[in-house]
Amino acid sequence: MKLITWNVNGLRSIFGKGFQDFVLSEKPDVLLLQETKVDPASLEWDWLSGYEFIWNRAQKPGYSGTGIVSRQKTLSVHHGIGVADHDKEGRVVTAEYAGCYVVCVYTPNAQAELARLAYRQQWDDAFINYVKNLEIKKPVLFAGDLNVAHKEIDIARPDSNRNSPGFSDEERAGFDRIVEAGFVDAFRHFDPRPHQYSWWSYRAGARERNVGWRIDYWCASSSLKPHLQNCVIRPDVTGSDHCPVILETGNGLAF
Repeated sequence: MKLITWNVNGLRSIFGKGFQDFVLSEKPDVLLLQETKVDPASLEWDWLSGYEFIWNRAQKPGYSGTGIVSRQKTLSVHHGIGVADHDKEGRVVTAEYAGCYVVCVYTPNAQAELARLAYRQQWDDAFINYVKNLEIKKPVLFAGDLNVAHKEIDIARPDSNRNSPGFSDEERAGFDRIVEAGFVDAFRHFDPRPHQYSWWSYRAGARERNVGWRIDYWCASSSLKPHLQNCVIRPDVTGSDHCPVILETGNGLAF
């Protein structure tokens, strides 16, 4: 099984930047998308046959939004995390499969001067509670733009970004709680190397110089660890300021 997460920073924009070629080449079983921003129904999808399309749009036009594109049969779909204050921005959509839940998530940014940090902390707690409640029924895979670089190894310039949004102590502690709750950071499970990033600023040639952040993740219930085969970041795939992250699982994980 091949599962891909990608913050596309606008579906309409990325359609003209190689998105279709990438999807047709990779043939993912499940594709998670963040920052869709538009009404996906307004786009042409005839080029991608045999897939189910699941979208969660923000109430605010042109903002946020998540989606799951799946060629595996879904048993149920859930929009949001069941908390009204958090579910207006279309940040979470969940697909239930035979062997697990797959959750697509776009975590709120703490914003400049950490203006939204208090809200972000509330979100982190509510999201962990949501996936742990799902886990009571069956294992969970969740992925997306979590808007945090967990460790110093996950950011090119940790010293100069101390307490920047996405690298504050509070946000990093939020990811600590994900690990403490029993979820595996799939990429770090396979790859301990530094300089592995999934997002780069558009400014000052950051991507070309690999001055980036690793803020896009696949996380798995600990019971799924034996089924994880590989997790790779694809910085060669352009079109967005983020790049895809690909998770491969074994046949023992039923979809």
